[in-house]
Amino acid sequence: MEIKKVTDPAFKPYGKVITGYDCGELLKAMEQTPIPEEVIYVASVPELEQLEVCQKMEKNLYGQLPIQVGYCNGHNRKLNALEYHRNSEINIAVTDLVLLIGKQQDIEADWTYDTSKVEAFLVPRGTVIEVYATTLHYAPCHVEDGGFRCVVILPKDTNTDMEPVTVIDPEDRLLFAKNKWLIGHAEGELPENAWIGLKGENITI
Repeated sequence: MEIKKVTDPAFKPYGKVITGYDCGELLKAMEQTPIPEEVIYVASVPELEQLEVCQKMEKNLYGQLPIQVGYCNGHNRKLNALEYHRNSEINIAVTDLVLLIGKQQDIEADWTYDTSKVEAFLVPRGTVIEVYATTLHYAPCHVEDGGFRCVVILPKDTNTDMEPVTVIDPEDRLLFAKNKWLIGHAEGELPENAWIGLKGENITI
């Protein structure tokens, strides 16, 4: 699979590179976070949320809506699943990493998605990107043997435990956590309540 850079015009339908923010303090704080052999996601880290740059991002990038600042770290080479939210997500690459992404518009009427449509993009260390709400994404893939670290910024309470919902619209079957709609692959080793709808290869890079 070809891996393009987020500066490539091909990334424009999925998101954009954000400039103007000094993330040095944030990157330094992230060096203290673990890199497990699997993938760990922590939705909210108060110590990160209190940093000046994160407060600026809340005011500007999220239009003064309350946010959560957390991280996704670990080792990963596979797609396993794709998710989306009702809003953009901000990612800050603490190490070089690769995102496997697709378009929500390519989800089929039966809520399946063909993984042959997935594209791969390199996010260099220190880069801040916005991932649009209509972009399907999941855990990053590592570039170096030491694993990856990635800051994840979302509206407050996203990806946290939710109350059971009654299915009104068929899309509701994909609702996996608060503000998180997920389509899993049969080989992704996901919880039993995950909607399995990825067709094709469980992409490995």
